[in-house]
Amino acid sequence: MKILAIDTTSGACSVALLDGDAVSEQFVQAERDHTRRLLPMVDSILAEGECKLSEIDALAVSRGPGSFTGLRIAVSCVQGLAFAADKPVVPVSSLAALASGARRVSPGWGSSPVVAALDARMQEVYWGVYGGGDPANSLVEESVSAPEQLVTALQSGQVMAAGAAWYAAGPGWHYPGLAPLSPTETVQECHVHAQDIGRLALELWQRGEMVSAEALEPAYLRNEVTWKKRQRIRQ
Repeated sequence: MKILAIDTTSGACSVALLDGDAVSEQFVQAERDHTRRLLPMVDSILAEGECKLSEIDALAVSRGPGSFTGLRIAVSCVQGLAFAADKPVVPVSSLAALASGARRVSPGWGSSPVVAALDARMQEVYWGVYGGGDPANSLVEESVSAPEQLVTALQSGQVMAAGAAWYAAGPGWHYPGLAPLSPTETVQECHVHAQDIGRLALELWQRGEMVSAEALEPAYLRNEVTWKKRQRIRQ
């Protein structure tokens, strides 16, 4: 099974090739430089793996949530490649990939829940809760909310059992409004990685959760705000 995975969710840009158990990845911090870097990185990772695009079984991409511009770049790139090679696409949650990556570099976390949070700007965070049993899907609906609303949700006891170990991952955890929470450990300095998107895509692929290139859509979680931005651009 060969999967080409791409992410431009935020300030980072990464491309990964999964070929059986072998994984190769290129990752760079490329704020506002995704468009120029992405396709050369794709060519480079395929060459490194001695693989042609036609030999890929599927493409995987972060569907969001995340930066409006970043998501559009990744989705558009994957759509173009999928059309050209006539390949299916596996959309993966960027929050799930963030949690999976944090768990990958912190094996001591085990299968305990990971609350992944990305900075959504406007004093809000994108967040979801991911367990070890089904790491591709949040235990609750992925949301965008003020930090105080996230605190209320986690303290309600409906998301995780009281007193159980849980972990926090992602740059969204910098907000002071999240201080009332007490995760077992917090890692803010982590990013969405294409290799984690690829690994989660493999699980989703095995469950038949893929789409055609034309059906691929980003998940912004902030559709109303996005629509207003589009209206301002068109005026």
